[in-house]
Amino acid sequence: MLDMPTKELIKATIPVLREHGVTLTRHFYARMFTHNPELKSIFNQGNQQNGSQQQALAMAVLAYAEHIENPGVLQPVLTMVANKHASLGIRAEHYPIVGKHLLASIREVLGDAANDELIAAWAAAYGQLADILIAQEQAIYQQAATQDGGWTGWRSFRVQQKVAESEEITSFYLVPADGGVVPDYRPGQYLSVRVMVPELGLMQPRQYSLSAAPGNAYLRISVKKETGATNTPGGMVSKVLHDSIAEGALIDVAPPMGDYFLHQDRDTPVVLISAGVGVTPKLSMLEYLAKTQPARSVQFIHACRHGGVHAFRQRVRELQQQYPGMNSTVYYETPREQDVRDRDYDRTGRIDLMAIAEYAIQPQADYYVCGPKPFMQAQIASLKALGVDAQRIHMEAFGSGGVAA
Repeated sequence: MLDMPTKELIKATIPVLREHGVTLTRHFYARMFTHNPELKSIFNQGNQQNGSQQQALAMAVLAYAEHIENPGVLQPVLTMVANKHASLGIRAEHYPIVGKHLLASIREVLGDAANDELIAAWAAAYGQLADILIAQEQAIYQQAATQDGGWTGWRSFRVQQKVAESEEITSFYLVPADGGVVPDYRPGQYLSVRVMVPELGLMQPRQYSLSAAPGNAYLRISVKKETGATNTPGGMVSKVLHDSIAEGALIDVAPPMGDYFLHQDRDTPVVLISAGVGVTPKLSMLEYLAKTQPARSVQFIHACRHGGVHAFRQRVRELQQQYPGMNSTVYYETPREQDVRDRDYDRTGRIDLMAIAEYAIQPQADYYVCGPKPFMQAQIASLKALGVDAQRIHMEAFGSGGVAA
């Protein structure tokens, strides 16, 4: 536990963190990668280039300082971070390296304001945070390794099959190269995969939601090709997967992880709300519900630009025929002529929960939301305005570091 003088010193840095937090974290990452370039392959270099990782860390450091009196308030965020760290293979021995460069960056960025007393306070605070995360991550590693078919670190998987789901999204069916079984997981969780990115000369990891229900002999991810960003690291992994990874190829895979998943122990109604590639964890949930809890009421609400990018259209139809408790509402933002002719959607424009509240809002329902950050924020605001308790809103935001309800 931190003593009161240490907490007061940490709190005194809050105004500086609010104003210069990103400057500090930008300096930290540059320093760490200069002195420990081997860590580049652990961190998403696309997020480094676009600045989102620096922004996310700056917000995290600020939040920790603001809640230094009661860091337990941040437990949901710490759980998310611990899962992400475990999916990337971050271990206890990495924390002293990160701590060394973080403390050095505080001194170098703040200059004379960072006296020995302040550095000692932040060293103690960082040690406390590291201990919390290390303990959580160790528990995650233990669970991942001891379950049937489980492992930790990276395991070689073979691409058994590639299936185009839309103009942008392709599914990859992955089986263990060692001939072993695949572990169980919770519908909604993700996989980390790692491939060589030639443009960087580095192995790069990315997280992709599992898009099939558990219980199969394979793990399936469904990846959107980020064609608008193929000249930057942000789109390089999806480009490699789509263009260079053929059926039969081997890729590195970490165990299923993630704190966003279907609450399988409940029998309350479920509302699945997604946009674009955010449909992938929803399909895992939907397949699981159809197979194991067919009496549970489900509202499936999905939005995409048009029919050409509408992934899993046929599969959702099949599930709806099998699942008497399921209702589906699909939005096309800008339907094409053939979409209008075929009428493969229900509404035009963007999802408007206010307009469909009659059936979208149900007593005691759990709401699972996934999609781009602005979409997430809009749906959360609508759900709250419609009186939904934040405890009933569960979300996964791709590339945003999470969106708080």
